[in-house]
Amino acid sequence: MKKLLTISLLALLQLMPATAVAQSQDSARYQIGVCDWMVLKRQKLGEFQLAHDLGCNGIEIDMGGLGQRDSFDNKLRNPQEAAHFKRVADSLSIAIGAVAMSGFYAQDLTQRNNYMDLVEDCFNTMDLMGNVRVAFLPLGGCGNNWATDRDKRREVVSRLHQIGERAKARGKVVGIDTPLDAQGNLKLLREIRSEGISIFYKLQTAVELGLDIAKDMRRLGARNICAIHASNTDGVWLRNDSLIDMAAIKQALDQMQWSGWMFVERSRDTSMVRNVRMNYGSNVHFLRTTFQGSYPAPKVAMDSAGRPADYVQTIISRSQKVTDQLSITWTPLGQNVLNIVCNHYFMLNDIYAERDSLRNIDRQLADAQAEQKLYRKHFAFDADLSLYLTPQQIETVKDVLTYNVVKVTYDAQCDMIPTLTDEEKAQILAWLKEARELAIDAESSRKKHEVFGRYKGRINNYLSRRGYDLNREREQWYERVRARGGQI
Repeated sequence: MKKLLTISLLALLQLMPATAVAQSQDSARYQIGVCDWMVLKRQKLGEFQLAHDLGCNGIEIDMGGLGQRDSFDNKLRNPQEAAHFKRVADSLSIAIGAVAMSGFYAQDLTQRNNYMDLVEDCFNTMDLMGNVRVAFLPLGGCGNNWATDRDKRREVVSRLHQIGERAKARGKVVGIDTPLDAQGNLKLLREIRSEGISIFYKLQTAVELGLDIAKDMRRLGARNICAIHASNTDGVWLRNDSLIDMAAIKQALDQMQWSGWMFVERSRDTSMVRNVRMNYGSNVHFLRTTFQGSYPAPKVAMDSAGRPADYVQTIISRSQKVTDQLSITWTPLGQNVLNIVCNHYFMLNDIYAERDSLRNIDRQLADAQAEQKLYRKHFAFDADLSLYLTPQQIETVKDVLTYNVVKVTYDAQCDMIPTLTDEEKAQILAWLKEARELAIDAESSRKKHEVFGRYKGRINNYLSRRGYDLNREREQWYERVRARGGQI
């Protein structure tokens, strides 16, 4: 049966285009994930949904904080809790690629008399989470000079040998993070003398050492790299990082026939360092398209066929303002929303183009038909968005498409007339949102603002009827704004 299955698979691969075969092989060879402690979800159930939303294949789970505790702050040593986590991960098709002991970034391995207990806790957690094979052990807490301090190094090597032998006995490998190049790491591994210890390769370290990463990886060898932290220190996204030649790294790993997990640890854009979805979404997208040659296909197709390429790119750039505002650009969710918004713009363009062509024949009929089509399509836009976004997120989409005029105008009205009642505020907001629904379908920026202009006139008439002297209110408002250093 196995032989028949193998023959069938080979026959299928022969029928597939060469590029499709290569992508399939790369998808199997490289797995992309994020570190849960860096996406602010350390041992939180939400890490799996977040990883899914980011387009990850899996996640690197941390053992929890260590600090001055005797043990990791690890709730996953509880079998019931671990089983719950595993069920949620499985339900979202998110694999657990590695378990990290990140507490040793700050804690000295050689100063922990119970270090084997800590490592056993990690191994037990790996078993509970589905027989995870790779553990991550940073040596940063050992200090800056442990590699050159003879006594310190001897103690590090001795403890890593014991850890490695225990890992080997349990069918696992512990990947260590060192401040060494390939030559230094190979020497260290020979000293450790355990197949249970390998290198958890970190691109950031290689950059800091000024290494040619591709060459350094080749020197180290595929069998000595158990996993990769595929990111640099914070600064820019991976796609914009001139210090990392990811194409060359992939070529090297391909030639080495390396396979395994690549996790994003950092490489956050410092201009939006707290924006988890944008930072990690961008980096995961970049790694998946670079190393796997593919990315989860959006369920919503973009209606761009037959349209000029420069026009399509303009619409994509305009629509991305929506996904940027929602912090979902570079994610599968963001791609679906982007395509929905792009299709909305394409639809408007088609309706107005048809209207303009018919106006030469019958202007009244052309306008009536356009209005009818806009009415029908308007509700479809909301319905399409509702499949992917919450009501509040849909509000954000509408605000972005209408230049945030609702909020700007409403806030200005409330600031200009501090004595507005709750009833009056509600009425103003309702009319502005009604105007927004019409402005969304307007054919240009000027037309959108004209819609709001008409409704602002309605609001002014309403307030005047209720006894407000708008000229006086406006003059007093100008004075207050200038007094607090603002401008009108």
